[in-house]
Parts: sequence; structure tokens; C-alpha cells
Amino acid sequence: MSEQHPGLLDRPIYLDYNATTPIDPQVFAAMTPYLTVDFGNPSSSHVFGRSAHGAMDQARSAVAALIGAAASEIVFTGSGSEADALAIRGAVLGARAAGTDHPHVVTQVTEHPAVLAACRDLELLRDVAVTYLPVDGSGRVDPGAVESAITPDTVLVSIMHANNETGTTQAIADIAAVTRAHGILLHTDAAQSVGKITVDVDDLGVDLLTVVGHKMYAPKGVAALYVRTGVHLLPIVGGGGQEHGLRAGTENVAYAVGLGRAADLAGQALVDGTTARLAALRDLLEQQLRERLPGRVHLHGHPTERLPNTLNLGIDDVSALALLADLPEVAASAGSACHAGHDDPSPVLTAMGLPRQEALSAVRLSLGRWSTSREVDDAADAISTAVLRSPRT
Repeated sequence: MSEQHPGLLDRPIYLDYNATTPIDPQVFAAMTPYLTVDFGNPSSSHVFGRSAHGAMDQARSAVAALIGAAASEIVFTGSGSEADALAIRGAVLGARAAGTDHPHVVTQVTEHPAVLAACRDLELLRDVAVTYLPVDGSGRVDPGAVESAITPDTVLVSIMHANNETGTTQAIADIAAVTRAHGILLHTDAAQSVGKITVDVDDLGVDLLTVVGHKMYAPKGVAALYVRTGVHLLPIVGGGGQEHGLRAGTENVAYAVGLGRAADLAGQALVDGTTARLAALRDLLEQQLRERLPGRVHLHGHPTERLPNTLNLGIDDVSALALLADLPEVAASAGSACHAGHDDPSPVLTAMGLPRQEALSAVRLSLGRWSTSREVDDAADAISTAVLRSPRT
């Protein structure tokens, strides 16, 4: 890893890695031939097509290796939202086609909007029901509540691995024990966790898992869905037989290659201790903010069961949107980037029981591959200075 990414030089301190990551230069270098000379269609039988097909196979194997899957279980998609939709709608429509007349889905209220949207789309269909489970004050869903929600018609449970706003991780393996006992599919959106912590589909016990490129130093516009062998889905994009018949359309070879190379780099970073390094920086940032703003800083999310890079803090008597607008030295988010710019409390934080004013004070600070202790020091100083000069709300 270079000391600094070229896109971060002489710019504000970037603390918004959960929103998106810069493309790793090694990823871009791997992609470049497939944007220029190796332009073939992977479905073509001539040399141009065979080269592209081989690159797709290699990328598929790399993504599979990162999550402990087989290459044949990886389906490339155009986004995490599409992967979530394929998992959820594909599983439910597949169950209906197989004879389940009244399919039922279980999810949680703090899911990513893509999962919630897929579930609400299904509710518009006749005879499809969805249960939205509550979470506790740390943002975790009770596996016992999952079991209690299961009915004879339940075909799928979808619970994200790690929350994009708070970093709280869910007890997916415990939930998988429940779903397997009932013969129900389990999907987890692992967009935020893959590459930051070890993710193994067998250890988690999931049947479907979403991986997103731009959360792990690959480009926006590419993602993947793990589909355990034997799981029956119906495609949501029909046409050709690409991606095992689950996602029609000529493959985006360059972006798939980018995701594959990003997966290689992520696997190596985990071996090299990226989890511990990010956790140390996260904890240092929280400590410094607490020291500079005594009694005014509050952690949102689980204190231990969380991502190593994510810090969601409430700062007493501060509007997060106003604070960030007065903080040109730091790029961060007020709550989730998916809701940025709206003066409404985060649905995730309100579902955790936070009062409106406290939720509006929440700042999400997320670190990544190029974050340094020097940046943490400078960010803590800039944030605390901006807080102290701001009028109390």
C-alpha cells in the first residue's frame, strides 16, 4: 500500500469509507486491459471472447476465495442493490414457482434501503407477507425473535451482517442455526463487512450473501451475490443465459476483474492485520473526541460487536448536518450517506430508541485503507474545534 491514495492528496481528511472507497490503484491497473485491448464478449468462442471469459473465471474464483465459496456460486451484478433484489425477490418468486402459495419473508427494521425496498415490492404482490423485526438499543436483532416470527409459509430470512451506519454486526451464525432448523433460506447483505473482517459463508451458515465492489476499493457499478449450491432463484433480469442464468446481459468484464483484484487485496490485508489496525485507529479517534469534548460524546451501536472501522457518535447540543457543513477539513456523514442532506433523524437510530434530537446529532466516521494516526489526530482536533465554536442547539 502506498502512503497515500492519489485521490486523497491535498484534500479533506476522508472519513467516509462506508459510503464509498477510492479505487485501489492496483485494482485500476488490473481493469485497464479490459477497457482497452481485451474488449471481447465472454460469450464469443474466438480468441477475444476466450480471453474475456478467462478473466471472468479468474475474477469469480477470487471473490469466491475471499468468502469461502466455490466459484460456481458467485453471480456478478451491477450493484449491491441489485444483488439484494435478486436474493430476496428471486428466492420468493422461486418459492412461489415451486408451490408455496403464500410466501413469507422475515427481515429487520434497520436493514439497508435496498433490502427494505425489495421486501416492500414483494408486499405489493398478492399473497406475499413480510415481517419487520425490531432491534435492541445497540441495533441487534434477537435470534429468538427470528424464530418466533417464522411461520409455515416462511421461505426467507434477510438480516444484514453489519450495519452501514453504526457498524453493529448481527449474530448471523445464530440466526442461521434457526433458519436451517426450519429449512428456510438465509440471506445477509455483507456489503460493509466483506474485506474489513473475516467473512466465511460456511461459518456464517448463509445461503445468499451480497458483496459490493465500491465498499472494498473496486469501482462503483459492480457487486456479486453468493448463491449456495442447490438454492433455487428466479432471475429478475431475463434474457440471455449469463451468470448461470440468473442475470442476463453481456458481462462487464473490466469491472468484474476489478472486483476480483479487490478481493485478492482484501484477503491479503486481512492476513496482514487490517482489522486490528482499523480498530486501533477507530478507538483512538473516539478517545480523542471524548477527551476534547468531555461528557458530550456518546457511542451509537454495539460497543464490541461492530466493525473495526466504524464510529457513530452523538455529540450533545450539536446538529450533525450543521457541524459537517462547518467542517471543510473533514469528509464524513451525518448518519447514513443514503439519507445525507435530509434534516430527518436516521431511521436506524430511531429504531434503536434514540430520541430525535440525539439522532440528529449523530456523526458517522468511517476509516479505511489509507487512514493514518496523523489523520485521526487532525480530524479529532478539527471536529472538536468546530463543535466548540458552534452554538448549542
